[in-house]
Amino acid sequence: MGKKITVDSATLFNKGLEVIEAHYLFGAEYDDIEIVIHPQSIIHSMGETQDSSVLAQLGWPDMRLPILYTLSWPERIYCSEITWPRLDLCKLGSLAFKAPDNVKYPSMSLAYAAGRAGGTMTGVLSAANEKAVELFIKEKISYLDIFKVVELTCEKHQEELVATPSLEEIVHYDSWARDYTSALQCSSSG
Repeated sequence: MGKKITVDSATLFNKGLEVIEAHYLFGAEYDDIEIVIHPQSIIHSMGETQDSSVLAQLGWPDMRLPILYTLSWPERIYCSEITWPRLDLCKLGSLAFKAPDNVKYPSMSLAYAAGRAGGTMTGVLSAANEKAVELFIKEKISYLDIFKVVELTCEKHQEELVATPSLEEIVHYDSWARDYTSALQCSSSG
């Protein structure tokens, strides 16, 4: 999947960012969005309806299918067994689910907080995370520093949070977050 998403999966920042995405894509309130850890990565999304039924999208743990669907929407493109094997639920065995450990992985709580703060905070969170992961991959910070520098960047941004930003302000604070995260890295490595 690539180094960035692999690190985001390890820190569970990917789950926090997906919560923010779900809020904006579906208009769901943050209190109505729940993270569920599914180790097999077969169920990619689930939504509970008003009657308590749950609708789920299942597929192999591979991003090619969601990308194919995105490119072909609203149509579905036929995939043969040769190009894309069918999902055989009987061969999969069981599907497991568990609640996330917010103490071990505080990134999810930080993402919820950034989402609730709104405005430029969600972009700052995303940009700071991207920069922190880049610094980790380049071995400039440790794995445990990823969360710390993102958290410090978000805390600093509270002073300048813009509730209803223009496009220029969004771009400005994206750049600011990357620069601030880099500066934190420099001060902590010295």
